[in-house]
Amino acid sequence: MRPPVAPTGWSRWLVPPAALSVHLSIGQAYAWSVFKPPLESALDLSGTQSALPFQLGIVMLGLSAAFGGTLVERNGPRWAMTVALVCFSSGFLLSALGAATEQYWLIVLGYGFVGGIGLGIGYISPVSTLIKWFPDRPGMATGIAIMGFGGGALIASPWSAQMLESFGADSGGIALAFLVHGLVYAVFMTLGVLLVRVPGDRSAPSGARGTARTATPTGPQVSAKQAIRTPQFWCLWLVLCMNVTAGIGILEKAAPMITDFFQDSSTPVTASAAAGFVALLSAANMAGRIGWSSASDLMGRKNVYRLYLGAGALMYLLIALYGDASKPLFVLCALVILSFYGGGFATAPAYLKDLFGTYQVGAIHGRLLTAWSLAGVLGPLIVNWVSDSQEDAGKHGSSLYGLSFTIMIGLLVVGFVANELVRPVHARHHVPAPRESADDTADRDHQQPA
Repeated sequence: MRPPVAPTGWSRWLVPPAALSVHLSIGQAYAWSVFKPPLESALDLSGTQSALPFQLGIVMLGLSAAFGGTLVERNGPRWAMTVALVCFSSGFLLSALGAATEQYWLIVLGYGFVGGIGLGIGYISPVSTLIKWFPDRPGMATGIAIMGFGGGALIASPWSAQMLESFGADSGGIALAFLVHGLVYAVFMTLGVLLVRVPGDRSAPSGARGTARTATPTGPQVSAKQAIRTPQFWCLWLVLCMNVTAGIGILEKAAPMITDFFQDSSTPVTASAAAGFVALLSAANMAGRIGWSSASDLMGRKNVYRLYLGAGALMYLLIALYGDASKPLFVLCALVILSFYGGGFATAPAYLKDLFGTYQVGAIHGRLLTAWSLAGVLGPLIVNWVSDSQEDAGKHGSSLYGLSFTIMIGLLVVGFVANELVRPVHARHHVPAPRESADDTADRDHQQPA
């Protein structure tokens, strides 16, 4: 499947909606918790078992992005979005079969393994293309798309809950909800497949009118194979891993955490208020992806990561010291941390572009996302293991989280130091002469006059 080339005068502002249609769909992953209680009840699962599809999905996201990144660069965004559509929707259909037959392993295979591949390929599918369309504002461009992944749960959560209420929370109702998800997301993601375009050499370069710019790479260019041999890549890998670990530690346990913090206060947090807190965190996650990534175009990538990691450590410290004394302080600090969590994801592609150029930036980004795979396991493990051990020791309330928050502060400091070590990539790692990716070559071939 050759990447479709934009005709002369094609508006570059049509590309972010194409990316959003994919990211809003795969962002459903953050709403998996809606299915946990019904699955536990219908299939007699433990909390650990019901979390397995989500955990496997995040692991497969990072692995498929790493191994599929080069294929995405070679075959273009339409191919990648099509693969993401097939895998993500098929994952739901397999899960529907698993729920209908009460075979939980099919749900794990479908949603976690097959759907997780769709998550990874879909996540990186528009990144390289957006950076080529918006060389002047790469942070904003990738932030718009990746914002959709953070905001997908705001749509999927109430939608899924309503379906379970209408269809029933038994295995048959869960199966029907999975089936509807698979079909609807297939239609919605098809819009992105049909709309996406790559810039061509004959596209008008007038950014002021919102039209295409030329795709000629400028500045240092580094291949994906060479990038992973540089210390800059691994410093940024560590930065992303630490930032994601700190954010997902709160996100995964948000509702019980705020309930525990204020259970001994005169106004304990109700279940509905805790659910509202989770929704606020999702909104902060989404807003941070577009807000902070856009700010990075002005502040610089290194400076904005200094903010994520340094101020993030301060927010954790404030929660640990004073969080149980003030609900507004607890909520505000958690929202800031989650905005940094989202912003870290959205700023990473632009940071990579600054360091390694646009040549194979999508493939490099895919390899970087293996940091997310580790953090997706590490963050929840730290918070849950520590709180469980503290509870076994007879502690309760906010004291369940003191040690885990201290660990998170230490991890953010490690990330801060790693960010300070990032330097421009040495010239020996650059490609020896101006080269074009497969996408650019196909663009030029399509632009030959008839």
